[in-house]
Amino acid sequence: MTDDAYRTVAGRGEASFEVRGSEFIGYVAPVNTVEEAEAFVADVEANHPDATHNVPAYRVPAGGASAGAGTLLREYSSDDGEPSGSSGDPALNVLVQREIRNVAAVVTRYYGGTNLGVGGLARAYSRGVKEAIEDAGVVEELPHETFSVVVAYDDSGTVRGLLESAGVEFDAAYEEDVSFEVRVPVPDAAGLRDRIRSATSGRAEIE
Repeated sequence: MTDDAYRTVAGRGEASFEVRGSEFIGYVAPVNTVEEAEAFVADVEANHPDATHNVPAYRVPAGGASAGAGTLLREYSSDDGEPSGSSGDPALNVLVQREIRNVAAVVTRYYGGTNLGVGGLARAYSRGVKEAIEDAGVVEELPHETFSVVVAYDDSGTVRGLLESAGVEFDAAYEEDVSFEVRVPVPDAAGLRDRIRSATSGRAEIE
């Protein structure tokens, strides 16, 4: 693993199981910002409005998606009404112990009538996150940055072809001009911008 690389989940994962009558459903998703993490948590809550608890935990760069591996992380968890320390912290600890970041997790619980105690809850919420991570899989990622490219229609085919050949993620919007939102690994970003400028003889507006 390079100095800048980090571990995260490969995609969304889900796992469900029962403990003494209570149903637990664990969810994880890759996210790059606090806003994306909060949106994922809200999405799970909206899908389970009748759940007894929806316990969230996430680890994302405090400085946004382009932050490198050494960047300060924003770590958050909540017990969502469970006894203090019984659920949010154990869920977050799984992410910390496995050195996984740019990730959000939620464990949903439907109460089954039997109290599990703090230890039982901690084991169940930890298991929910662990099994959802196993379902998603773990990958090594490089930090990415995002920039925009605006060109006239005459240059749009050239830029699109260049982005496709580079294998980077992008979205294109065709309006009065053509705008590309490009997401690229940080080490490759400067070189890609230079190639776009060169290919368009400096006509591309890059921000």
